[in-house]
Amino acid sequence: MLNKIQDRFTESIQTQISAAELLPAKLSEAANRIVACLLRGDKVIVCGHGRSYGNAELLVSHLLHRYELARPSFAAVQLQLTGVLAGVFAQDNELEAVYKKQLQAVAKAGDIFIAFSPIGNEENVLQAIHTAKNQGLDLDIIAFTGSRNDHTLGLLDESDIEISAPSTNELRVIESHHFYVNLLCELIDHLLFS
Repeated sequence: MLNKIQDRFTESIQTQISAAELLPAKLSEAANRIVACLLRGDKVIVCGHGRSYGNAELLVSHLLHRYELARPSFAAVQLQLTGVLAGVFAQDNELEAVYKKQLQAVAKAGDIFIAFSPIGNEENVLQAIHTAKNQGLDLDIIAFTGSRNDHTLGLLDESDIEISAPSTNELRVIESHHFYVNLLCELIDHLLFS
């Protein structure tokens, strides 16, 4: 059991060491784009499916309330997958469209769409990314992914930012995304208030 625990620490640490080499420029660019979006008076729209729903919720809570600094709220919206809304979409066998339809209703030019897709095959997230790019919205996209991201890559273009945790293990990817969310919010506060 102790070996298993040590192995998990090692795996997590190695993922972070790899990310420290691969992701600083992308995280910096993401923070700069979010700050520009907020300064224009536009909003950040976020979604995540399954276990990534919590990371999406954390990002929105940091933007709406605060990360470390007491400051005004930033315009941030989380696309919902809860309660009656999820039930209605599930009843109609359209759960894969739940984010797409919400995005069509709330997004406007200038907004940024942030999607959490740790394993790359979350159909409702993929449909939302497709909608953000191809249905007249033309939103900037920041995608939090993992190393198994073939489905997501086909939807992104060179103007989008992919922040890919260097792991194929879903749980290491999700915990890495949690760290990236905190770091991103720290960078946003730094850019705006330092």
